[in-house]
Amino acid sequence: MKRKKRILIAPLDWGIGHATRCIPIIQKLLEYNFHVIIGADKRPMDLLKKEFSQLEFVTFPGYNITYPDSNNMTIAIALQIPKILSRIKKENTKLKDIIEKYRIDGVISDNRFGVWSNDVPCVFITHQLEIQTKILKSNIQKINYSYINKYNACWVPDYSTDSLAKNLSHPKKLPKNVHYIDPLSRFEKKEVSKKYKLIGIVSGPEPQRSHLENILKKAMLKYNEPSLLVLGKPELRTKETINNLTILSHLNSKSLNTALLESEIVISRPGYSTIMDLDKLEKKAIFIPTEGQTEQEYLADRLFKKKICYIQKQSEFNLQLAIKNSKKYTGFVSRKKKNTDWEQLFSLFLI
Repeated sequence: MKRKKRILIAPLDWGIGHATRCIPIIQKLLEYNFHVIIGADKRPMDLLKKEFSQLEFVTFPGYNITYPDSNNMTIAIALQIPKILSRIKKENTKLKDIIEKYRIDGVISDNRFGVWSNDVPCVFITHQLEIQTKILKSNIQKINYSYINKYNACWVPDYSTDSLAKNLSHPKKLPKNVHYIDPLSRFEKKEVSKKYKLIGIVSGPEPQRSHLENILKKAMLKYNEPSLLVLGKPELRTKETINNLTILSHLNSKSLNTALLESEIVISRPGYSTIMDLDKLEKKAIFIPTEGQTEQEYLADRLFKKKICYIQKQSEFNLQLAIKNSKKYTGFVSRKKKNTDWEQLFSLFLI
């Protein structure tokens, strides 16, 4: 009997968005009869274990990036570059051991620069071909491409035309072996009755994740319409209801899918995984970018200028004003989507 090809998939631990967008890929791998092993740690590990408890897991420590309390994001990330480079080197060394121990036949890395090998086919997933930064942009892109080009293929989760990420995913110069695979979302659009006026989704690295949680909780407790706040903490099992607000630590994919569809307006960070989900579900949104996080600021500003989503600064957040002004914005609307050729993409692992 022919042995199933064993595929390691390892998402970055920068929030949980990289893990959530790996869910549809894992589902497709299983559909195509691959044996899937998930490499993750902490919240991404907790989330994926809840989604795929039957699968094999290996602890794969992440980069453990932290955001500053202030908006000096560029400086804060720059100061962590030595740590990031060290983690990239360590994860590449660890990958060699994992490939040998678990008999890995192929690797899929979601934005983890060190998860590549010359011994098996490797794929890099990213929507950031042109990283948005205020300094040394061309130098950073060269470094970015130097890592991406170590992989056999680069899958970009965006439309090939009329893209969601625009300059992020469609720079003038592309690395080798780029394939646009359309946005990735674990959700499905369906008709449900509305239950909530608002749903707040909290995500991202600390301490900014907790700052957003506190801001939304305070504002939504004063709001008189039925609302739901999801904290993005899959390691906990919190549930409480205070007046019109229900607070949950986490929802699995199926439950969150339903909750989003049951809600009229979504309030969240404009992380790219969230944007892909809201595009799939055709939702109205109010975005609160992490101040100083250039990617989120770029994405939010673009959607704001296209009259799709309203944005507010975290330091100036006013819920009533945000709801009022969001009425002028269309939200994400239906668009024609092509079917991703997964058989062709996965053929790399069958060579």
